[in-house]
Amino acid sequence: MSNPSLLILPGDGIGPEVMAEVSKIIDWFGAKRGLKFDVSEDLVGGCAYDKHGTPLHDDTMAKAQEVDAVLLGAVGGPKYDVLDFSVKPERGLLRLRKEMDLYANLRPAQCFDALADFSSLKKDVVAGLDIMIVRELTSGVYFGEPRGIFEEGNERVGINTQRYTESEIDRVARSAFELAMKRGKKLCSMEKANVMESGILWREVVTEVGKDYPEVELSHMYADAGAMQLTRWPKQFDVIVTDNLFGDLLSDLAAMLTGSLGMLPSASLGAPMENGRPKALYEPVHGSAPDIAGQGKANPIACILSFAMALRYSFDKGDEAARVEEAVNAVLADGLRTADLLGEEGVQPVSTSEMGDAIVAKLEASL
Repeated sequence: MSNPSLLILPGDGIGPEVMAEVSKIIDWFGAKRGLKFDVSEDLVGGCAYDKHGTPLHDDTMAKAQEVDAVLLGAVGGPKYDVLDFSVKPERGLLRLRKEMDLYANLRPAQCFDALADFSSLKKDVVAGLDIMIVRELTSGVYFGEPRGIFEEGNERVGINTQRYTESEIDRVARSAFELAMKRGKKLCSMEKANVMESGILWREVVTEVGKDYPEVELSHMYADAGAMQLTRWPKQFDVIVTDNLFGDLLSDLAAMLTGSLGMLPSASLGAPMENGRPKALYEPVHGSAPDIAGQGKANPIACILSFAMALRYSFDKGDEAARVEEAVNAVLADGLRTADLLGEEGVQPVSTSEMGDAIVAKLEASL
């Protein structure tokens, strides 16, 4: 039986630095847990444009379609701001999501005990927080047609179209319900049914899907009210499902409840392949942070936790995923902090590579 396959796309900025620490974790699992992966590496984003004139080469896209999972670092940087929109680094990431049909984006917001004081909210509001936002990823206003900037009379007009089909809403809703069944059996769907027809359809379809999951407590909330409630008392939620635009906004808001974007992973899942595994891409929520690239300041935890999500959702290794998460928690409890998490008294500043080494040491201690 062949090893599971993993395509690594470090990308730009701090992407290669944080991915180097993930590689240490992958190597440890191969050496100490007998969990070996067939790993290949390629380019995406600005570095791909520099070499190929495109942010995602067709050969790389073909590899992504064939492997069991893709692990991506980050893309973009100011040197690429002058490029035409069609070849900006972010188009490579969007192409991966679209052509792999990764319609369900899972973004957990978990507050580790050691970082409860680091959030801008009061400790009792965020301590123990563990919620999951499921964002529809391949439709909505980011992909709808018509779109563009057009001449209308004597001025320009920018147009983007919010568009959803019943089947697109149905499949992401089912992903969220299935996830809720494995967690607290509570799901909140967020849209703007009060002012948007797409929101009305969203609410109707999610309600209909909910009939197939009678054990899940389903509620509905307008997305703006959801943002307010996330900052008021986030622990009222367990799983939230929402569209592409609102999911983008709400998941970033939820990310900051935990204190740092550098802490949060994500998974983008699609339909099952022939082997039963979903097509999948895993990436940290944070960007390429070109201002600190190459300085050893980047926090690798989000990328490491993205690999933990791959263990759980692509490779059915939930116990090993928990092992990684517990190692991260133990390192934070010891007071080790990368530059984005400094500010508390009595903590020990560490570099990107030192944080990775410390997590590997905790994995070793778990045996």
